[in-house]
Amino acid sequence: MKWVTWENIGVDRMACAWLIRRFIDLKAEFLFIPVNEKNLPKGAEPFDLPGVRLTHRQGHCSFHAFLRDYKLKDPILERIARIVDEADVVQEVAVEPVAPGLDFLCRGIRLTSANDYEAVEHGALIYEALYAQLAAERN
Repeated sequence: MKWVTWENIGVDRMACAWLIRRFIDLKAEFLFIPVNEKNLPKGAEPFDLPGVRLTHRQGHCSFHAFLRDYKLKDPILERIARIVDEADVVQEVAVEPVAPGLDFLCRGIRLTSANDYEAVEHGALIYEALYAQLAAERN
């Protein structure tokens, strides 16, 4: 399936791309469009774009929308959603100490990647490592 979002991905879109490929659509193909582009590619599922189904809702990041809509009930994914929320959306209280570092790393990945496709691949390593560390802490 094809998925579309804005170019120059950051912490939330990188997290969503990892989540899609890891838990929803193993053969996902990502398309990136310029910010504020209104014409979406035909047949592609949009995410983290204003007004679409899989986007920010009620003060939460798009990653949360994926967990709800795809009924992913993994406590580790829920924790990652809280971390991404704090990294991506202005919060009144900071409760996830890794959130600023995650945002910092994702911005660095974007800067050192040749394009968004490469950033998705590099970002997947960060999210896979985050998932593994959070899982290890639960045991």
